[in-house]
Amino acid sequence: MHLFTRQFGARLNDGMRFVRTISFRKLINLGKIYVSFHLSRISSKAYHYGMPSSISIEPTTACNLRCPECPSGLRQFTRPTGNLKKDFFSQIVDEVYKDMCTLMFYFQGEPFINPDFLKMVAYAHEKKIYTITSTNGHFLSDSISEQIIKSGLDRLIISVDGLTQETYEQYRIQGKLDKVIEGIKNVVRWKKKLKSAHPYIIIQYLVVKPNEHEVPGLEQWAKDIGADAVRLKTAQVYDYEYGNPLIPEQIKYSRYKQGADGTWMPKHELSNQCWRLWQGAVVTWDGRVVPCCFDKDAQYKMGDLKQDSFKSIWKGEPYKQFRSNLLKGRKNIDICKNCSEGCTIWA
Repeated sequence: MHLFTRQFGARLNDGMRFVRTISFRKLINLGKIYVSFHLSRISSKAYHYGMPSSISIEPTTACNLRCPECPSGLRQFTRPTGNLKKDFFSQIVDEVYKDMCTLMFYFQGEPFINPDFLKMVAYAHEKKIYTITSTNGHFLSDSISEQIIKSGLDRLIISVDGLTQETYEQYRIQGKLDKVIEGIKNVVRWKKKLKSAHPYIIIQYLVVKPNEHEVPGLEQWAKDIGADAVRLKTAQVYDYEYGNPLIPEQIKYSRYKQGADGTWMPKHELSNQCWRLWQGAVVTWDGRVVPCCFDKDAQYKMGDLKQDSFKSIWKGEPYKQFRSNLLKGRKNIDICKNCSEGCTIWA
């Protein structure tokens, strides 16, 4: 089958799975969010109606790899680390599922390390929520791959940052590409065996200088292995002002650009608005609600779900103040300075 035809069919199936989770109540909620976001953007005053339509929940902070720009890989968290408990997860979902369209099972860490991860996916699926996770692909054994299909997971993003072991391990330190390839093949095989259209498998390629030369071969590689789509992603680096060996040479793959004085800066301008702050939230494994995925160490805690309801946190004063500060000057919020919004490239 021609790659374009196969990709189109897979994307259509994926889109239909999402549409089937949408209720009238969810549509109304999305409308409220949309109106309040644009009203806030135009007026520069923080108005907010509705509940989050998308939430990221962190299954664990643990990871088997040692990626150089990741707090999990570097073991550099200052916040508590651990695994999300299934009963606590169910409690969160029970409060928000009627308004929520999408649940993303990732923040920091490798989701499949949590032994109850796929049970939580299955619970969210039963609640008619479109589910997504992102993995480094090292835990996709034959039995786990079967469970992935049966859990109802809608979208599986697998990070493959190199097409040879030599290239791959330069960023995915301690990773084994052959194990990732085997895992992808396991999922593809079980999809066929169970005659399942899900999960929609995306190969995500974090483009850095050591691997950018392999980008031209990525689409064919993904086709051969049975993936549904490819996504190129720009890399966030923490120390970029005076250059960084991870910054790609080709500007289209980079999140940064070099100024006339030789220093580096993010190439996208920061406007005083952010859809994420109106549309979604991030929840750490222990119940802290933070504004977005760039708050990796939970510096900006909006509330604690072990103490308060999601609604009271979402409508609470810390969220109101954070949104207001963002509208006044996003560049003054440190987690916004390195934001990737608009920095994903679909292949």
